[in-house]
Amino acid sequence: MSAQFDFSGKSVLVTGGSSGIGLAIAQGFLDAGAGVTVTGTADDPSGYPADLSAFTYHGVNMLDVDGVEALAGSFDSLDVLVNNAGMTFRGEEALLPENFEATIDINLNAVYRLSHRLHPLLKVSGGSIINIASMTSYFGSPRVPGYGASKSAILQMTMTLGALWAKDGVRVNAIAPGWIDTKMTGPVQANPAIADPIVARTPMDRWGRPEEMAGTALFLASNDIASFVTGVTIPVDGGYCTL
Repeated sequence: MSAQFDFSGKSVLVTGGSSGIGLAIAQGFLDAGAGVTVTGTADDPSGYPADLSAFTYHGVNMLDVDGVEALAGSFDSLDVLVNNAGMTFRGEEALLPENFEATIDINLNAVYRLSHRLHPLLKVSGGSIINIASMTSYFGSPRVPGYGASKSAILQMTMTLGALWAKDGVRVNAIAPGWIDTKMTGPVQANPAIADPIVARTPMDRWGRPEEMAGTALFLASNDIASFVTGVTIPVDGGYCTL
């Protein structure tokens, strides 16, 4: 993506930025001049297919409260927090209560914990938070109930924190990606019985690309352009929500 935004001198943290949507957003901020930190679950970034050498890397499991606290404590200043890290279980495993709880812990509780811990730095910088919601924020998700519950809660938490922290000059918004071609959606794409109806319902008649999320993230983080935008979730879904 060409740098149509200028984030020179800004500090950005993208959780789960080692692949997929997170990596695309991190690359967008990097292209716009920001210093970008990404997280992944591996101890060493060399374990990922993508070249992460341009980023500062932190290995952290978002289920590890101490690890999340340590990540937050490693920053002296921050302008943008992108809460992208997330996960889901599939099949019968997705229905187990312990896996439901683990999904909520990673996709929701860790997002709040990190946002709360970094709020003082974002208040100083007049920064912003961008959460990653989902189509399951709006629709039932019988195959992945924990994921759907967590992403629906992200939508509500974005509104709440947007209202709560507006007085501090911290804007909180979210992106709700449609069906995007990533490793996480690989099993769905491989199943025509599920994948074909998804494309058929999408007015743009295709899967989205991770890099198509980056422009919306840059817009939402821009205090020059989106300075009066907070508490909203923007679907980037090829029109999926319109039908």
